[in-house]
Amino acid sequence: MEFTNESEKQQYYMEQCRQLIQAKEQKLGRKLTACVVTFGCQMNFKDSEKLLGILKQIGYEETDDEHADLVLYNTCTVRENANLKIYGRLGYLHKIKDKNPEMIIGLCGCMMQEPHVVEKLNKSYRFIDLIFGTHNVFILAELLYERLLTGHKVESIWDGTTEIVEDLPSIRKYDFKCGVNIMFGCNNFCTYCIVPYVRGRERSRDPEEIIKEIEALAADGVVEVMLLGQNVNSYGKTLEHPISFAELLRRVEQVEGVERIRFMTSHPKDLSDELIEVMAQSKKICKQMHLPLQSGSSRLLDRMNRHYTKEDYLLIVEKLRKAIPDIGLTTDIIVGFPGETEEDFEETLDVVSKVRYDSAFTFIYSKRSGTPAAEMENQVPESVIKERFDRLLKLINSISKEKTAVLEGTTQPVLVEEKNGKLEGYVSGRLSNNSVVHFPGCEQLIGKIVSVNLKEAKGFYYMGEMVE
Repeated sequence: MEFTNESEKQQYYMEQCRQLIQAKEQKLGRKLTACVVTFGCQMNFKDSEKLLGILKQIGYEETDDEHADLVLYNTCTVRENANLKIYGRLGYLHKIKDKNPEMIIGLCGCMMQEPHVVEKLNKSYRFIDLIFGTHNVFILAELLYERLLTGHKVESIWDGTTEIVEDLPSIRKYDFKCGVNIMFGCNNFCTYCIVPYVRGRERSRDPEEIIKEIEALAADGVVEVMLLGQNVNSYGKTLEHPISFAELLRRVEQVEGVERIRFMTSHPKDLSDELIEVMAQSKKICKQMHLPLQSGSSRLLDRMNRHYTKEDYLLIVEKLRKAIPDIGLTTDIIVGFPGETEEDFEETLDVVSKVRYDSAFTFIYSKRSGTPAAEMENQVPESVIKERFDRLLKLINSISKEKTAVLEGTTQPVLVEEKNGKLEGYVSGRLSNNSVVHFPGCEQLIGKIVSVNLKEAKGFYYMGEMVE
């Protein structure tokens, strides 16, 4: 059969699967259920929304219960620990499948892009029915059709792709906010990171398609969008008619109905003065930026292949703070990178003290096979790493507490996101700088931006009271 594009082809397979699922439902006398479990980053969560959208169109009912008719793990492989977690969960699934042989188990995502992982799965976990990678998540219906039709295991791993498939169904986790992919892949090759090897080279979506998607989201009630990419600052470089990330933000700002714009992740080496200017002038871009540092030592940053120095990083922060004084800054920091000396670590503490982050994601370095850093000499002893990690955490926590206290007593706009799971009659939301606020309120407030007086700063969050 001839198809004009990939989207049309996948719609065809969705319809074929739907007919097979309907026949199964009639035989069983009930709806079939599907459970998608997501591991890893925002990009994976966005992929899972697409996977769920495809499964729903096919006829599956979504469930969180892994005793479902179809269970799909969307995997992460950024750390080897993530792989071990998947293997453990597969043992649990095997027992469930023993009691329900008709159950379909699938694995997709970054972990599947590693040949030794797929080899292990084929050898030791033969009960798995579907295996596919990050580059072809959009062909789920095509792969599932083959599995439903033949009953045989289906495996499809692509080494890479230039294809970006638009107009496929998606199920959002939230009605009022949504992530939007603006690009895929990574060209940075940091020496500790496996992502470029499993996500492939950078490729940007056409700005017209991005705006079209955001306009549709806004029409459907979305008030906050999060623009997603491994390095959003390099958006647009691979397009036939290149545009900058700053220019894309200008266009997103014009979309009526969107009230808040966020983005992640920003690589310091590509952060332009134009982007800072657009953020400073914007009424919609949130006053927050996640700007990974990784290390404060220029020597280590060079070994990490980060393409900036300590001084470069501090200059960027100075420019951001000058243009946007109330900006909230968060970061990623690795402790114990191979060859890290006490002097290198002191440089990291110095940057943390000077930048005064609102919060930080801190990681103990762990070897990631397949990356250059795993082969480096002078791996730092575990006891030394732990001692440094504790010192870093203590400094970050004390600064975060001081930073949070600055807004205590002020009234700020808060996007209400959910019912509070611990406090009866409370809801939780976020400030523009991404800080969390808990305050008394009803479920009807979810998805609305309301004024809240920040009564008490609690270190990493606030207790507040809505102002009518």
